[in-house]
Amino acid sequence: MRNHYSALSTHHLSSLLVICWCCCLSLLSGNPNASGAAATDSLVSGQSLRDGETLVSAGEVFELGFFSPGRSKNRYVGIWYHNFSANTVVWVANRNAPLADSSGELSFSPDGNLVVLTGAGTVVWSSNISVSAALPSNESSAVQLQLQSSGNLVLNISGATAWQSFDHPTDTYLPGMKIGLDLRTNVNQLFTSWKSEDDPAVGDFSVGIDPNRSTQIFLWEGTKPRWRSGRWNGQVFIGIQNMVPTYIYGFRLSNFLQEQKMYFYFTAFNSSHRYVLTADGIEQHLIWAADTKSWFRYFAEPVTACEHYNTCGKYATCTDQNSPICACMRGYVPAVESEWNGGSWTDGCVRRVPFLCDRNKTSVNGTAAEADGFWKMEQVKLPDLSDWYSDIVDADGCRRTCLSNCSCKAYAYTSGIGCLIWGVDLVDVHIFSSGGNELYLRLAGSELDQKKTTGKLFLIPVVLSAIVILSGCVYLCWRFRGRIKELPKKRSINRGARSVESSRGTEVITAELPGVIKIIDEEKDGECRELPLLSFDSIVAATNNFSYMNLLGEGGFGPVYKGMLAGGQEVAVKRLSSSSGQGPEEFKNEVILIAKLQHRNLVRLLGCCIDKEEKILIYEYMPNRSLDSFLFDARKKGFLDWKTRYNIIEGIARGLLYLHRDSRLRVIHRDLKVSNILLDEEMNPKISDFGMARIFRRDDNESNTKRVAGTYGYMSPEYAMQGLFSVKSDVYSFGVILLEIVSGMKNSTYLHPELSLNLLGHAWKLWNEDNVLEFVDPSIRDSCSLREVSRCINAGLLCVQDRANDRPTMSSVVIMLESKTPASYFPRQPTFAAERNLVDDTDSSTNEPGAVSANASITMLVGR
Repeated sequence: MRNHYSALSTHHLSSLLVICWCCCLSLLSGNPNASGAAATDSLVSGQSLRDGETLVSAGEVFELGFFSPGRSKNRYVGIWYHNFSANTVVWVANRNAPLADSSGELSFSPDGNLVVLTGAGTVVWSSNISVSAALPSNESSAVQLQLQSSGNLVLNISGATAWQSFDHPTDTYLPGMKIGLDLRTNVNQLFTSWKSEDDPAVGDFSVGIDPNRSTQIFLWEGTKPRWRSGRWNGQVFIGIQNMVPTYIYGFRLSNFLQEQKMYFYFTAFNSSHRYVLTADGIEQHLIWAADTKSWFRYFAEPVTACEHYNTCGKYATCTDQNSPICACMRGYVPAVESEWNGGSWTDGCVRRVPFLCDRNKTSVNGTAAEADGFWKMEQVKLPDLSDWYSDIVDADGCRRTCLSNCSCKAYAYTSGIGCLIWGVDLVDVHIFSSGGNELYLRLAGSELDQKKTTGKLFLIPVVLSAIVILSGCVYLCWRFRGRIKELPKKRSINRGARSVESSRGTEVITAELPGVIKIIDEEKDGECRELPLLSFDSIVAATNNFSYMNLLGEGGFGPVYKGMLAGGQEVAVKRLSSSSGQGPEEFKNEVILIAKLQHRNLVRLLGCCIDKEEKILIYEYMPNRSLDSFLFDARKKGFLDWKTRYNIIEGIARGLLYLHRDSRLRVIHRDLKVSNILLDEEMNPKISDFGMARIFRRDDNESNTKRVAGTYGYMSPEYAMQGLFSVKSDVYSFGVILLEIVSGMKNSTYLHPELSLNLLGHAWKLWNEDNVLEFVDPSIRDSCSLREVSRCINAGLLCVQDRANDRPTMSSVVIMLESKTPASYFPRQPTFAAERNLVDDTDSSTNEPGAVSANASITMLVGR
């Protein structure tokens, strides 16, 4: 028996060795087409790729092979996504020469070119590179084709890149690709649309850089402009409304001066971003949403009538919100009587009064003619065909240059670009609903007379009123001069220094020039912290004279600008509005509070400026701005996956816990809302805007105010109705924010279409029915953690209970959020009816979730 098994084993071993030897020969031959061969990303000379076989890039991101688009039966060689969206083709080789059947082959020609062959061996497509001579047979291994993880198909000959698909794009712009322009030959690298969804042949539309229009991206229909991006200012294309900087769009410009070439690179986060030019002429920025397994359209142009190139003709503006959308610029009239013609002014507008230099005379009817002037237009997509004056360094110089040239029609001085002057007709002018630039339109002096006359007429009553008031003040001072002398003189804190008192009377801010501001806490034996004091001139320089291009946002306190300090540090500059009645008090609070508070989830105050009537705060710059700009924008909320949202919720909770308990001050924010949550470059939350905040002593529990200041939708019932506020007021606001983050909906505007419930009532109903997933933002519903979502909604509903003492403290909220076990507290239904005693006399910190006060009346039972 042993010999039988021994003989059998020897026989099988011999067979196994033969099989292994054959496999080794197959592997050494490098044939990826052998049945059962592992996926590879490359071919070498002598190998080919037949229909039905594919190459897969490293990391399994992209795949190369044969495909049939849509309902077509034609076969093409293309590249598509392997790891997701396999039906999304990003590049096509033989787009104008399809194969009729599945007998095609991708191979190498004798001279090293990459070719697509029919079953009969006919070449239908070639990489068409110039090779001096056919490769010797012994150098065939020097030719290699590789599909890279970026989606770039690269042909290497003798170790050098001879051809790559990124240099021959079709309709898709992938991260790492470039839109290039050869400055010597003006040869443009274009992206071209498919003819239709079923036909990848070259269509009617193309995208690229216009050789005659500098740093603008153009979309053409044939040879006719269809849309343009506006000039590049170093961060954004100024002709795209509300375009955000490179951290989302991923563009950068590179000039290769030695090669005489200019490229726009697309450097997005990863391969899940792409731009595609559709067959109907729309350029789209698409982002893959893993939760919904679909492409999310983040950006598209042109989609409105005014976004189409020069819809209204020369010297006319186009405004999507107006009806009709076209209007002549000031000082211009329609070129023809029939103003409207099928949705566009085909002939545009003409100037009503010639410029002074065009009239060849300096007087009209014996009266000296007024000099030309400028009319400021705001929120403008600047006209096409401007000239850039690189030697002009300020707006005044730009204005003088335009005024000295009779052919100049308008000028603009924009951040990041400089002086632009138009010596040709003004075309393609779009008035944005927000954003845009200022355009100074040149007009004859008589076109500006109405404005000047109105100003003079308005000045007369103002001057007369001022004289009357001044006279009255002089009389009153003389009449009560005795009492004025008896008024006690205020003690000076520091001679020559500016001083500001806080509402508590225990904080003093002194601006000891130059260099620092001192925050003195008289309750802490004069403990002092120094804060940098910046000059107003340095703030003006940092913000480009508070340019609209630098504007980040605006609230009741005034505008916030992005700035760049002399050392290169990016900052956010909050300029207190002189028209805001709350402004000075907000300024005092923010300087006192934020200078003392240090936490990773609180925005950091870097310095301030006090100069005459100017009061300015300088903060660290948050590149992703505020949470609401993502959460409530259908185009951006895809960036907030569930993990990011949960981290934001936890970060806000920890920041509030620090304010309420862990800082040496006990601070109540009083205006906590989504727009006051800023996001840094890693999407970490930071609580901002402490203008309404109040400091409590450790033994204080609650307070009231006659001045209720906050934002409806986030204000607790006791604060909105009675002016009572405590740490539980912030807890209520946090609960609203938490539910908004989970749902992606705004409490102040949400109304259930059938049940007439607001967001809080809708959340309670679904939670009570064990249907919490229905409440979750659809964009994250498939990828979120049900346990974490349930825990968050439970915590949010506990926070928004009507009675302040029923709400948890922030320490309890943090424990709930970080716990891995289900919540053990159950909320009451928010009824939105405030009782008279909404904040009990007992310390709110002793009332944990679920505790019910002895004198509380339960009006509705929880049915969970």
